[in-house]
Order: sequence, then structure tokens, then C-alpha cells
Amino acid sequence: MEEELKQQVQQLQDQVEKLKKKVTKIENNRKDQLSMAVVSGDMDKILAAMVLALAAAAMDTKVKMFFSFWALSALRDKNKSPKGKDIISKMFGIMLPKGKNQLKLSNMNMCGMGPKMIKYLMKKNNVLSLDEMFKTAGELGIEIIVCEMSMGLMGFKKAEFIDDPHLTFAGAATFVSDAGESAAQLFI
Repeated sequence: MEEELKQQVQQLQDQVEKLKKKVTKIENNRKDQLSMAVVSGDMDKILAAMVLALAAAAMDTKVKMFFSFWALSALRDKNKSPKGKDIISKMFGIMLPKGKNQLKLSNMNMCGMGPKMIKYLMKKNNVLSLDEMFKTAGELGIEIIVCEMSMGLMGFKKAEFIDDPHLTFAGAATFVSDAGESAAQLFI
């Protein structure tokens, strides 16, 4: 009976050691990195994503923002109009906001007055504008990744996106891989 108990204790100790090794491996694979999937094209949600990204980058955390679906509107450059789009792509281009300054609020848009009110309050309270936030993001090395699949579905071309020193194009697998290595992941 005593021998059997010793074997059970030894088995438990072996299992605990295996678990400790797994936990250590997981902890060592996590980077001081924030990965965000930004899918909303609402101004307030883009603002929230940018505020969190800037805060993390200011604390020396690497930040990767994966823009997909409706969030791509925030990355469009209002001064760029690429040629060669089919009719559906042209329709998306007309119907969707062309840049971060044309985004609507998710709540209380009030026929377009909501965004104007928020911008006024931001300026009054010395909060960076979206333009300034994106500029600062570029200066801090925040990576902005455009989802290639969403870009294709919505008929956007690479030539119509903002100029940013850290803007790249990739698929969802890139985000999933980055997120798997990140200490924190957000979905906005």
C-alpha cells in the first residue's frame, strides 16, 4: 500500500513538472506586444483603437493593428482615386467614407453632427485629432496592416490608402500568428 502511494505521488510530481515546463514555454513565447484586430469603421471605435495603440507604444510595447472590413475606410486617402475599378468596387468607393475624417459615430451620429461635436470636444480638451493620432502612430513605429482579403472584397486598391511608414498588406493568418505571440490581443 505504501509503495503504491509513493508511485502515485511520483506520478503527480511528474505531471506537475510537465505542466511547469509548458507554462514556462508559453510565457517565454509571449512578446511585449499588443495585437489589435480593428474591424469597425465607426469614428469612436477607431479613436479607441488609436488611443490604446498610442498608450501601449508610449510604454515601449510593440503594437500591430490589423485593419479589416469597415475599418479600411479610416485608411483611405481622400486625395487618391485609383483607376481601373469595376462597377461594384466603384459603388463601395462611393458609399463608404473616404478617410478617417468622414467616419460616423456608432451612436448619436445625429445626421452628421455627432462627429463634429466629438471633434470640437477633442480640440477643446487638447485631445489629438485622428490625423494627429495616425501621424504619431507612424512616429512611434506602430504597424498598420491592411487585410488583403477585405481590400479585395471591397474593391479597394493599394494606391488609395494613406501614406504611412509602417503600413503593410497581409492576410488573416499574419494577424493570427502575431496575436498568438502577443501578450495582449484586442478586437475592436
